[in-house]
Amino acid sequence: MEINIRRISQEDFEKVSKIVCRNFMEVNIKDYTKEEMERLRDIYTPEKINSISNMAHMYVACINEEIVGCGAIHSFWGKEDESMLRTIFVQPEFHGKGIGRKLIETLESDEIFKRAKRVEVPASITSYEFYIKMGYTHLNGMKKLDDERHYRLEKIRFV
Repeated sequence: MEINIRRISQEDFEKVSKIVCRNFMEVNIKDYTKEEMERLRDIYTPEKINSISNMAHMYVACINEEIVGCGAIHSFWGKEDESMLRTIFVQPEFHGKGIGRKLIETLESDEIFKRAKRVEVPASITSYEFYIKMGYTHLNGMKKLDDERHYRLEKIRFV
């Protein structure tokens, strides 16, 4: 199975929205309430994906030209030396096949990551272990959920 990663294009927004929303309703719903996931599903429209892609470097993962995952990186509050990973999702039937790892590797080779001294990721309860395996640690050394019920994780870089 060959995984190809490329920058997102306008034609991808609907497919990416569906992948994100499927994860909310099929995967993350195990750790969050149905109401929380329905609210997020309603937010992550193709227009929301377009908005994210306009402010970030957003990528899609493809197998045989079919989009099976996505991920983005952008400046953290406009800072040049801090960045944030976001909207990292893999189609549920492809979980555990290395696609998420390849997306993270791509994001970590992006210029926005490379210029940052610190990269933060708001990890859902569902994705927490994945980011720990990818080398992210607790912000301020504290494992706690924030107001959105995410773990704030970070990777400190010496650039």
